[in-house]
Amino acid sequence: MSTHDVIAAYYDAFNAGNMDAFMAVLSDDVVHDINQGERQHGKAAFARFMQHMNRCYRERLSDITIMANGERAAAEFIVHGQYLASDEGLPPARGQSYTLPAGAFFLVKGGQVARVTNYYNLNDWLEQVGE
Repeated sequence: MSTHDVIAAYYDAFNAGNMDAFMAVLSDDVVHDINQGERQHGKAAFARFMQHMNRCYRERLSDITIMANGERAAAEFIVHGQYLASDEGLPPARGQSYTLPAGAFFLVKGGQVARVTNYYNLNDWLEQVGE
């Protein structure tokens, strides 16, 4: 499977809400750089992150553009989301909808995502969901 195909499978599984398929694309020692947050290591940490995200947010990605070169890839997309449950340190959730551009950088090794770094404009999101 090409690097492009691995990233496409990652986003297809995400949009389908298929967490088993989503997690299967990740290497056991995946490195996850959270937007404006910490670096996490390992599939178990990524799974905990996704459980938290799926509790607090419902998101679908559109206009996904994947650019791949060897083991490295980048993706640009639009996030369409709903803020379902209040997240610590953020405004209260009241079912607010949001739409924002985002991007990610990847390292793919052995047909699996070995690193993913996500970026979006937190201030834009805060303006959309703030009181």
